[in-house]
Amino acid sequence: MTWVSRNGIVLTDRVPAAARRAWVRAGHCPGRDLHSLLRDRVGRHPDRVAVVDDRGQLTYAELAEQVRGLAGALAARPGDIVGVRVPNGRDAVIAELAVAACGAVALPFTGGRADALNLLGRARAAWLITDDDLPWPTVSPRARGEGWEPVTVDPESPARLLVSSGSEAEPKLVAYSHNAFAGGRGNYVRAVHRGTPVWRDLVLVPLSSAYGSFGATITLCRFGGTLLLRPRFDALDALRTVAEHRPTHVFGVPTMLRRLAEHAADFDTSSLRAVVSSGDVLPADTLRRCREVFGVDVVNVYGSSDGVNCHTTTPEHGVGRPDPAVTAIRIVAGEICALGPMTPLDHVGDGPPRLPGGWVRTGDRGSFDPDGTLHVLRRIKRVVIRGGYTISPAEVESALTGHPAVADAACVPVPDRDLGERLCACVTVRAGHPVPDLTALTTFLRTDGGISPPKLPERLLVLARLPLSHTGKVCLRTLADLATAHHGER
Repeated sequence: MTWVSRNGIVLTDRVPAAARRAWVRAGHCPGRDLHSLLRDRVGRHPDRVAVVDDRGQLTYAELAEQVRGLAGALAARPGDIVGVRVPNGRDAVIAELAVAACGAVALPFTGGRADALNLLGRARAAWLITDDDLPWPTVSPRARGEGWEPVTVDPESPARLLVSSGSEAEPKLVAYSHNAFAGGRGNYVRAVHRGTPVWRDLVLVPLSSAYGSFGATITLCRFGGTLLLRPRFDALDALRTVAEHRPTHVFGVPTMLRRLAEHAADFDTSSLRAVVSSGDVLPADTLRRCREVFGVDVVNVYGSSDGVNCHTTTPEHGVGRPDPAVTAIRIVAGEICALGPMTPLDHVGDGPPRLPGGWVRTGDRGSFDPDGTLHVLRRIKRVVIRGGYTISPAEVESALTGHPAVADAACVPVPDRDLGERLCACVTVRAGHPVPDLTALTTFLRTDGGISPPKLPERLLVLARLPLSHTGKVCLRTLADLATAHHGER
């Protein structure tokens, strides 16, 4: 199946159609589009609370009215790609679901102007919804969506472009269908909830991220739960939300969960049935502390925007066993590869090559133990993960060498108790130039290099020369040891 946006973006499903049909027949995918699933939920429990944010509560009936109002006012049409840059809250949910109601494809993202221009340009987006546009006015007939009807959508057509965290030089745009979201991705989220009758999910990560993307489409559309959102992460604010609004599950990256555990003793967290971690390696001390403080399972999710997933409550023994209702996993030449109901359609532009049959290559080295538990060994490509955010050192290095005072540059991680890793820029200085400080380099990277703030180095090591390995390449291991000795926490 090939889909073409109104502005010429071509997406071809890399998975054989027979496999997609088999997953629907097996019940792994609903064979429904997201907006029709939402209408079902509204019909079943219109007065249930759908969203809780810093502006209060929104019921399913109220959510549906606002989704309809924005969809009726949008000029988006089937085949359009619509950017959504709105912080966590009801407006982000309304915008994403209104785009789905129009039969268009949502591209939620965060970041500054440079990131926005890059993503919107690559996707050839027809429209952009920002928080300046919302809340949408609801007084005019057109804003209320009068005379507007939702569009019938093929559930195998694209619903959303996920933005990867940027382990390559630039983030990937990964296209997911309605079925892959509500089906395969929904099945993993359902398994995480382990029979909880009504979900109340406090999602601390951005809904625009791959990890947080389940919020509107799965917690609400597929399973009719309640979504608790805060506009930004603050540990004390999050714990107050837990005490007041009684979520059953909290979703965050390890750094967030560690900060929650540090202050949780002063708050009532008895409503929690599980704490869910993803986006980074879960350190053993954070796992231990969360278990002690919250007294519930800590679920560790191994996943990515490319459609791989495993989860477990015992991450000290591996990342879990693959679930065929989510995705099958196999090891090919040492690399973890995945194929299943949550496998994405395609990438915008050139994505990583797939194996025959549509199997996705994850870029992770892995192995199975005798009982079928998957173990992730390391990334094939070099990345630094800062508090769940993936940084490409190569991207920063390339920009650094454009500074007139920098002769050579390499970036390595230094361990950090709070964020896991921080990026250290290791540079040599050109003869005749003054030694730049960290502020001068980061200012240059932002203004001249186009590096977004989350990717900026936070440590600097100036050397007479970069250490070389026996092959003549920069020895990153030696460099990381030097940077850790200078800056790292012991």
